[in-house]
Order: sequence, then structure tokens, then C-alpha cells
Amino acid sequence: MKIFLRALILLLVVIWLGGELFFPVVAANAFGSLADTHAAGTVVGKCLNFLHYEGLIAGTLIIVLLLAAHRLQAYLHHVAAPIVLTVVMLGLTAYSQFSIIPRMETFRIAAGGSIEGVPEGNPARVGFNQLHNTSVHVEEGVMVAGLALAVLLARG
Repeated sequence: MKIFLRALILLLVVIWLGGELFFPVVAANAFGSLADTHAAGTVVGKCLNFLHYEGLIAGTLIIVLLLAAHRLQAYLHHVAAPIVLTVVMLGLTAYSQFSIIPRMETFRIAAGGSIEGVPEGNPARVGFNQLHNTSVHVEEGVMVAGLALAVLLARG
């Protein structure tokens, strides 16, 4: 049972972290192969939505399984640090999904549906771009925390 719990925890981390690491490839391909940037943004947005919900589910399960594994002494070390890292990943993911993305969508709609169709100085475009940069940094934070989590769990 202990090995099963540890394997399941690691599998969930790999699924979440793998998605985070693969997402930039999907985004680059969408914007590189689709002539319409609005269509590419739609594809990337749908992928990011899926990735976020995958992360929210995986992160919740990771915490539950870490607590169960700790109770069964499947990990020799304390699970506090892995749980904190998972909570950080969950918090960043939730912030992106439920705060950044809806505000980006508001700016996109205010720009008439396509950010690329408005001038660089347009307030909607400026706001959208600022939130996009924040989103990139948030996803990078999830990746860094996920790599640290994988290292901590591998030690356990």
C-alpha cells in the first residue's frame, strides 16, 4: 500500500508538471501554425483551462495522498514541505484561472474581440498584455514549485 501511494503521488506530480512543461510547446505551435492570432489564442486558452483544472484536481489529490502516506509512514521525511509546495502550486493555478484569465477576457472583449486589432496604446490592449505577462510568471512559478516538489518527493 505504501508503494502504491507513493507511486500515485509521483504520477500526479508528473501529470501536472508534464502539462506545465508541455504547455509552452502547444502555445508556440498554435501561434506559429495558425495565421489568425485570435484563433491561436482561443486554442491556447482552452488548453490552459484544461491544464488548470487538471492541476487543481491533481494538487488536491496530491495533498490528500501525502497526508494518507504520512499517516501510513510511506514517507520517512515530513510531508510539510511537499504539502506547502503543492498549496503554492494550487494557489498560483487558482489565481491564474479565476482571476487573471477572466480579467484578460474582459480586456479582450473591450478591445472588440481581438487584441491584435487595436493599437498598441489602447488601454484594453495594455491591460491584456500586462495580465498576459503576469500569467506567464505565474505559470513559471507553478513549474518551479513543481520541480522542487518532484525533488522533495524523490528524496522521500
